[in-house]
Amino acid sequence: MTGGGEPNRAAITISIMLATIMQGVDNTIANVALPHIQGSLSASQDQVAWVLTSYIVAAAIMMPLAGWMAGRFGIKYIFLASVAGFTVASALCGSAESLTQLVIYRIMQGLCGASLVPLSQSVLFQINPPERHGQAMAVWGIGVMLGPILGPALGGWLTDQYSWRWVFYINLPVGILAGLGIMAFIRDTRRVHGEPFDFVGFLALSIAVGALQLMLDRGELKDWFHSVEICLEATVAALSFYLFTVHTATATDRSFINRDLLRNPNFCSGTLLMFVIGGILSGSNALLPTMLQSLMQIPVMTSGLLMMPRGFGTMASMFLVGRLINRVGERRLILFGLAVTATSLWQMTGFSLGMGTWLVVTSGFLQGFGLGCTFVPLNTLALSNLPRSIMTQGTAIRSLMRNLGGSVGISVLEALLAENTQVVHSRLVENVRPDNPLMHAPFAALPFSMANPTGIAALNALVTRQATMVAYIDDYALMMLSVVFVCMPLLLLVRRPKPAPAAPAAAE
Repeated sequence: MTGGGEPNRAAITISIMLATIMQGVDNTIANVALPHIQGSLSASQDQVAWVLTSYIVAAAIMMPLAGWMAGRFGIKYIFLASVAGFTVASALCGSAESLTQLVIYRIMQGLCGASLVPLSQSVLFQINPPERHGQAMAVWGIGVMLGPILGPALGGWLTDQYSWRWVFYINLPVGILAGLGIMAFIRDTRRVHGEPFDFVGFLALSIAVGALQLMLDRGELKDWFHSVEICLEATVAALSFYLFTVHTATATDRSFINRDLLRNPNFCSGTLLMFVIGGILSGSNALLPTMLQSLMQIPVMTSGLLMMPRGFGTMASMFLVGRLINRVGERRLILFGLAVTATSLWQMTGFSLGMGTWLVVTSGFLQGFGLGCTFVPLNTLALSNLPRSIMTQGTAIRSLMRNLGGSVGISVLEALLAENTQVVHSRLVENVRPDNPLMHAPFAALPFSMANPTGIAALNALVTRQATMVAYIDDYALMMLSVVFVCMPLLLLVRRPKPAPAAPAAAE
C-alpha cells in the first residue's frame, strides 16, 4: 500500500474505522449491562466483574504480539483474522449460558481485539501521503472517541429493548462489513521485514499477569490466602515475574522490554502514572452502572445515558489540550487534569441513596475532562525523548500497563466493595435489635418491624443497601487518595524533555 496513489482510500478508511469503532464501543458497552448479566447468569457482583477484567487482561497480553505478527504475516491477514475472530467471539458471548463460558469467550474477544486499534492506525498512515496524516489521525481520533460516548447509551438501549445478549450480537453486522471491506480493498503486504521477538519474556510476563489476575479476581471468593488455589496462583505469579525480571536483565539479544526504556525516567514514571490512571478510569466505569441500577433503581437505559457525559468530557479536553499544550506545558496540564479528576472523585464520595442524577452527570463530565487532560501530555512527556528504534515498543508497553492498571483496579475495587459491604453491614445491624425502641412503632413504620419475618427482611434489605452505598463511597475515596498521594508525587519525577541540540556546522 502506497500513500500517494491508493485507489481505494475511502473504502479502506470506512472498513478500518468500522473495526475501530466496534472495538471502542465494546470497551464500554458491556459495563451498563453488568447487573442484567449478573442476574441472568446467577453471579455475585465481584464475579460478574470477570466479564470486564478477562477482556482487558487478554487484550493487554496480546497487544505487544500484534505488531510482530503484522510484520511477520502482513497487516491485511492479521487485521482480517482479528476482525473475524472478534466477530465470532462476540457471537459466542451473546450465546453464553454460564459465567464460565462468557469469561472464556470474552478472553477470545480480548485476544482478537487487541490489534484492531494499532493496526488501524498503521493502515491509515500507509494509505495516506504524509501531508494527509493529520487529517487521517483526526478521523481516527473521532472513531476512537465514539466508543466511550456511544457505548453506554447503546448498551443501555439494547439491554432495555432486547436483552444483554444484544450488547454482543450488535458486533456481528459491523464485523462482517469491516471484514469484507478489509478482504476486498486492503492489499497484501506479507513481504515485510519481521523483527525478532522475545517469546521467553513474553511467555513469562503473560503467565505472571494471568496468575496475578486470577488471584485478584478469585481472592474474595476463596478467602484469599486461606485457600490453596490463591496461594498457588500467587506463587506462580511471583516466580514468573522473577523469571521475567532476570531474563530482561541478562538477555544478550533482544528482550521483551528494551533495557533502554527502563533507563528513561520519564518513560518509567509516566508508565506508572498511566497504570494508576487506567485503574481509576476502568474502576469507576465498572462501579457506577451497577450502583445506579442496583442501589438507586435507575433503569438501564437511563444509567447508560448518565455514563455518556464522561465521553463528552474527554472529547472536550482533547480539543483544549491540543491548543494549550505548547503554551502551558505538559506537566501543568497533567497536574490540572489530576486535580480535576480528584475533584470529581471527591464529588462521588458525596453520593447517597436519595441524591438526584445531576451529581452523577457533573462528576462524570469532570472525571472524563480531567483524565482527558492527562492522556495527551503524559504520552508526550513519556515518549517524546525515546529513540525511534524503541518508540514502537515503548508505545506497546504503555498500552499494556494501562490495560493492566484497568484490570487490577477493577478487581481490587470489586473485592473491597464486597468486603466493606459485609463489614459495614455487621456494624449497622448492631443497633437493629428488639430492645432498641427506635425499631418499634411509632419510629419504625411498616413494612419495617421486629415482630414478624417480613418486617425483619425489610429492615435487613434497608441495612444492606446502606452498607453497600457506604462501600461504594469507600471505593471512590480510595481512588481519590490514589490520585492525590500516588499520581501527583509521581509527576515530580517527570521532566520536560530537553530540545535536541543543534547539529554542528560542517568543517570548512
